[in-house]
Amino acid sequence: MVSKLSLGAICGLAVMLAGPPARAETIRVTIEKLVFSPAEINAVVGDVIEWQNKDVMAHTATAKGDFDIVIPPKKTATLTVTKAGTYDYFCRFHPNMKARLQVR
Repeated sequence: MVSKLSLGAICGLAVMLAGPPARAETIRVTIEKLVFSPAEINAVVGDVIEWQNKDVMAHTATAKGDFDIVIPPKKTATLTVTKAGTYDYFCRFHPNMKARLQVR
């Protein structure tokens, strides 16, 4: 039979052996001259995508049905990734601007 004290010690040891939780990363995408750069990024659930708009006009990062982020001129905007999948996104204002976000 395991006492409550030793059960607590076992649980504590298990948590220590599992290691610290993974830290979310910030993945930066630059928008300049009507181009997302990099055009393909990989992330994991919990990561933050940060778009930095260096252009003098507003843009969006839009994946129909999944996200629609407006990025004002000379500003940044962020999105915390909440589910795995492949997301092809574009700018609603400039539909030729396209990129891909792959999340695992």
